[in-house]
This record gives sequence, structure tokens and C-alpha cells, in this order.
Amino acid sequence: MKRGVAQAVQAVLHLTLESSYSFLFPVFSFLSSAIFAPVAKRIHPVRLEVYRHLLTSVPEEMGTVLHRTAYSSNVRERRDYSCALFDSKAQLVAMGDHMPVHLGSMPMSVEAALDHEPLQPGDVVILNDPFAGGTHLPDLTMVAPVFEPSDRFARPVFYVAVRAHHADVGGMSPGSMPLSRDVFQEGIRIPPTKLYRRGRLNVDLLRLLLSNVRTPLEREGDLAAQVGSLRVGDKRLRALVAKNGRAEVEKYCRALQDYSAKIMRQTIRRIPDGRYTAEDLLDEADPGEGSEPVPIRVSIRVTSNSMKIDFAGSAPQMPGCLNAVRSVTRSAVYYVLRCLAPDYAPASAGLMRSVRVSTPPGSVVDARFPAATAGGNVETSQRIVDVLLRALAQALPDQIPAASSGTMNNISIGGVYPGTGKPFSYYETIGGGMGAGPAGPGTSGVHTHMTNSLNTPIEALEYDVPLRVREYRLRYGSGAKGKYRGGDGIVRTLEALTDCTTTILSERRVNPPYGLNGGETGKKGRNYLVVRGRRRNLAGKVSLQLRAGQAVRIETPGGGGWGRRGEREQKRGKRKE
Repeated sequence: MKRGVAQAVQAVLHLTLESSYSFLFPVFSFLSSAIFAPVAKRIHPVRLEVYRHLLTSVPEEMGTVLHRTAYSSNVRERRDYSCALFDSKAQLVAMGDHMPVHLGSMPMSVEAALDHEPLQPGDVVILNDPFAGGTHLPDLTMVAPVFEPSDRFARPVFYVAVRAHHADVGGMSPGSMPLSRDVFQEGIRIPPTKLYRRGRLNVDLLRLLLSNVRTPLEREGDLAAQVGSLRVGDKRLRALVAKNGRAEVEKYCRALQDYSAKIMRQTIRRIPDGRYTAEDLLDEADPGEGSEPVPIRVSIRVTSNSMKIDFAGSAPQMPGCLNAVRSVTRSAVYYVLRCLAPDYAPASAGLMRSVRVSTPPGSVVDARFPAATAGGNVETSQRIVDVLLRALAQALPDQIPAASSGTMNNISIGGVYPGTGKPFSYYETIGGGMGAGPAGPGTSGVHTHMTNSLNTPIEALEYDVPLRVREYRLRYGSGAKGKYRGGDGIVRTLEALTDCTTTILSERRVNPPYGLNGGETGKKGRNYLVVRGRRRNLAGKVSLQLRAGQAVRIETPGGGGWGRRGEREQKRGKRKE
């Protein structure tokens, strides 16, 4: 109430002075900011930090609920999911420490859900359409509004969102990560649609979805876990509003976004003004056709405390599945900005206020319907990060690391359980080597950049599906040499215990991860088919039939090196002298 009165008085005096006594306007501006601003804002820094942790704890708890209740190993064990919290204007307020490729793109999913139709209490919208706020079809997103119980006008205070990668959503091959030519081959495409309407399940919609996947029981379990995580987010936020009042909660949400924007302006200000360009390559445009590598180009223009990122010159969208939609590209940009900002910067919409992102429509970084997008979310997103960091390394040579493995090494395997005829579908990504940086060597055997998932434990994998892990270790020597070495990749060999279909979608099999400041390139990845102990080379992107007893062996790339080899030894020698 006081804030409204102060703003009203300030506005009246402002208009009066501007029209009648313009010579007193500068004096009034100073006095109004000194007298009325404290009444209007009253943002206490300690309370702001408390709210940052309070709000961040909500998507974190949502994620914990999801991983503890999910049915599939991909969500339950690998934690291939993300949760986030948005304000009443669908602006990001807080997110969990989950998957970067999900989180930066989720705001467009929320916007698409709200464009569908107004949300009422108890509504849950589901979607996965890459051309309507999604990323690729296996990522099913749910959005739900949060209402203040006493608000008879039914105006949402928040929106909560959860995204999980489902191990199968139909399509031409098990796992729904096929070497597709268009989006129709990748599975069922869901525009923003209400799965729950005023708390009542849309049974017909659920039946339609489950009729178009290979593993309906697993999908239904994961969908139920997502709904449960939304309910927990709703409960926690309603309690927060009931305790502190809607006005204060919304005030601190805006303050957190403003704080993020201020930190990002300061971060950009530390980057020297100028234009920085870079290019990197995807291995091939059309797997199996012997096509040329695909360039992704970026130009970053830094002016004072703002930044413009332009992907002009990147390749046109391709017939293969590596096309990224705009939401994925924005997600990669958002991730890089978070890496540049201090750890204490709130992960909110404010981080993007000073940044403009331009993507050529119909390109590999802004694909249009009906482009195939299965690999754009997992592989092209990694290359976008690589090219952004390569450009920024020109401005910040002592801060930016060399390229990491640059691929998620996707493998999908599906078939039927022996004896029962029950279908199974398994999906996982495999880590690699992290690029070395100015602070030291890269970490070995980890997921990097746009993926933050865990590995699937051998025990869980062999319990869930008819596969046996024959080998799982670091790929020693795959990290690049330099002043600081890149991290080593991973070797993982999976043997089929029954006939099944396998699809491998991987990158950095042709173009290795780059080094920086004189560091060498990391070793390229390699894929093999193993039959009776003998290996046969496989392409980076391949779909094949495995017979019982046959295996696939994935050797993931190592990270790039940083600095010239021997430079550290030379410095040590000078110190001794």
C-alpha cells in the first residue's frame, strides 16, 4: 500500500513539474530518488539472498521427487531431466542444477504453453514439439500454474515446469533417436495440450500417447513422476506465498532478475569491446552419404555492457537429424553466459537482458518444420558451445578452456525380452574428456557442457534390459597434450543378450576437439561392432541389427589441451635457477 501511494505521489509531482516548472525538474529528480525510492524498493540484500535460496530450492526439490519416483533408468539413474520456476509473466526466476540444454530452452516451452490457452487451477500442459517451444521429441515438457488460494480472480503467481527425456516416443527406431530425414520419422509430436484440465486427467490423450510408444508402462510411470514433481512445486510455492504474501514474493522475484541483469552487465563490461568470430564443424550433413562437414559460425560483438551474438553464415538446415531449433541455440548461449558469470549470479531471465541472439531462419541453428531434430538437441548444441567459447577465447585468452569431447555419444538399443515378448527400449549418453584450461588439466570421463547427466550404473542397466557391460573404463591417452592435458574419454562395450536394434548418434569422429593457446587436439572418438572378439569400424552415426552375443564398443573423444607442451616445465626450471 505504501509503495503504491509513494509511486502515485511521485507520478503527480513529476507531471506537474514537467509541464509547469521544468527548470525545477533536475532538483525534483534528485529529491524523489532520495525520498521515495527507499519506500518503493526496500530490497534488503540479505533477504534477497534468502529468497534466492528459497526459490532455487523449489525446482531442486522437484527434481529430487522426479528422480526418486521415475520408472525408467534414464530418468531414475541418469537424471536426464530438468525443473524450473517462472513468474506470473512467464519469466525465469530459478532453476535446479540440472541439464543445461533443457533449462535454457524451457522458457520457450512455457511461452508456447501459455499461448495455447489460459491456464486454470489444476491444469497441466504437455508438449514436445520442437517447433512450438520444444527441443527434440523425446523431451516431454509439462507446465502448470501456481495460484494463490485466496485469489478469487484466478491469477497465477508462478508457473512450474519439468522436462524429462523419455527413452522412447515412437519413431522409426527404438529409443526415438533415429538417423531420420524429417521430424515425422522421430516419433509422436505433441503440440501444447492439456493433459490435466482443472485437476482431471485427459484419459483419451494419455491413451493416445501410450499407444504410440514401444514401452507404454515405462512412459506412464515417468509421466506420473513428472506430474508428481509439479505438485510438489505447487505446494512449496503456495506455502511461501501464504507465509510472506504475494506482494513481497513477487517483489523479490523481480529483484533477483534485476540482480542477474546487473551482474551480467558487469561481466560483459570486463570483456574488451570488439568483434570476435569463430567457426567449428559438425562431422557430416547426411550420415551414410559421404557428405561434407557442416560449418557453424558465430560473430560476437561486445559494446560496453551489451553483447550481440550472430550465427549468420552457419549451414542451412540439412536432411539429416542434426538440426537445432532456435530454443536449443538460445539454450547454448544461456549456458555460456552462466559460465562467464560468477557462481552467485541468480539463474534467472535477467542474464539475457543485455544479450541479443540472431539466428538465420532455416539454418542448422534455427531449423524450421519439418526438419529432423533428434540430434540437434544433443550434438549440435555441443558444437554451438564449442564455437562460442572459441570466439570468446580471443577476448579472454586466460579464462576460456579448450574444447571438451563435444558429443554426448548417444546410444539407443531396443528389442524384446527373451521368452516374454515384452518390448524394451534403452537410451544413454556416454561422457568424455573435459578440455584443459588456464587453471589446470581437464577432468576425465565426465559429461560436459550441455549435458549434466550421470552414467547408468552397470547393475541398474543389466537388471533393466537384456544387455551386459563387457568393458567400462577410461580411454587412457585420449586427452590432448599441452601445458595442461585434456581429460581422457571413456571406453564402454555393451553386449546384446538378445537380438535387438542399435542406433549410435555421435560426433567428433572426423573433426577432433580443438586445443587452445598452443595445446594439441584431443583424440577423435571411435565406434566398433564386436563379433566373436573381432572389431569392425562403425561410422559416427549408424543404425544396425545386433545379434545375441554381438557387442558395440564406444570410445569417446578426449578433451583438447591448453598451452604449449613443455611451457610448464620451462617455468619450473626458471624458478629453480
